[in-house]
Amino acid sequence: MDSVLYLLPYLLLGLAAVAWHVWRRGRRQRLELEALEQARKSGLMEPPSLHPVVDPNRCLGSGACAKACPEGALGVVDGKATLINAASCIGHGACAAACPVQALSLVFGTEKRGMDIPNISPDFETNVPGVFIAGELGGMGLIRKTAEQGRQAMDAIRRRAAQGHAAPLDVVIVGAGPAGISAGLSAIAHKLRYKIVEQEDSLGGAVYHYPRNKLAMTAPVKLDLIGTVRLGTEVQKEKLLAFWHDIVGKTGLTMNFNERFEGLTPHAEGGYEVRTSRGSYHAHSVLLALGRRGTPRKLGVPGEALPKVVYRLVDAEQYAGRHVLVVGGGDSALEAAVALAAEPGTTVTLSYRSEAFSRVKEKNRQQLDDAVRRGRLSCLLKSQVKLIEETQVHLALDGGETRVLPNEHIIVCAGGELPTPLLKSIGIRFETKFGRA
Repeated sequence: MDSVLYLLPYLLLGLAAVAWHVWRRGRRQRLELEALEQARKSGLMEPPSLHPVVDPNRCLGSGACAKACPEGALGVVDGKATLINAASCIGHGACAAACPVQALSLVFGTEKRGMDIPNISPDFETNVPGVFIAGELGGMGLIRKTAEQGRQAMDAIRRRAAQGHAAPLDVVIVGAGPAGISAGLSAIAHKLRYKIVEQEDSLGGAVYHYPRNKLAMTAPVKLDLIGTVRLGTEVQKEKLLAFWHDIVGKTGLTMNFNERFEGLTPHAEGGYEVRTSRGSYHAHSVLLALGRRGTPRKLGVPGEALPKVVYRLVDAEQYAGRHVLVVGGGDSALEAAVALAAEPGTTVTLSYRSEAFSRVKEKNRQQLDDAVRRGRLSCLLKSQVKLIEETQVHLALDGGETRVLPNEHIIVCAGGELPTPLLKSIGIRFETKFGRA
């Protein structure tokens, strides 16, 4: 009897620990179920790129994958790992590595929405000899992975150049994002004759289009000439861009901005003639380090060529006190409108052709609603731009009405046209993947 009384406090302590664990686990699963339902309502169940699928027969529901996901894309629902916010997944694969029973696989596309992925070799060479693809276009959006692909692809291009050729350039690199910058550093390290062309006016690729102060997940990045660089798990957009600019300054890496890639054809003397908006280059190899964002989608209306029309918001402060129209219904449009509305004296109108924002983060939706309630911005759903003039813009509203607004700036956030058709015209083969690796 005495021994039982002696053990009783330990038994009670153990039962309390178990009860606390069960309560805490149940609470977490309720929150994750609520997050899943909210994502479904917001239309955020389609992953943008590489993402995990779960084998329910192997999953133990340990939650290790969810803990390894800094974006909060994964949770445990009904005892199984589940994508509770697929749109936020960036494809780094930490979840699959953390799973103790290998219940997660990384795939491209879904059963509903396929994803075009180019066929490339382990050296990142396409079916067109001498044409390579690295980075986001190949389905990898993570900074570390895109940079590593650029480095490895350039090593294969170095071996190819060593065979000898008549072209004045060893390689033309298309794109100045992490993959293109990494490839350029490797070109210098290998003493290759290179040219980097970038259609934008600044380096950084997709990072350049992030909203101000947005956090990007990073991991140690290995770069030729630089070594292994550690920036921390999360780093702000501005710090990341400053890091790339510092590397360019230190290494003398050169690139041509505002020069758009327009295609390539075999050259009579071997290699390729690479055509751009400024001319052409004769190169032995070509590395396409393009993003999937592609060329900004245009409105196709009279007056769109006016200089007041741009396709991204870089700094909201420059629009303080101005009349601004934002066009679009995605997260980038809502983030731009909210940021502009915070500037003193700015008149902001958000125009979207549909009747609801169906594929945006709940946080952005809430911030937009709050700005509308406070009278900081106007939101015109089921509206489309019809005519742009120097000092005003004409919008067609539902029902046939036309509204004319005073306007000094228009920011179009309508996404981009993927470069897939251009690349297919070159002869590069793609495979449409519906939830497969």
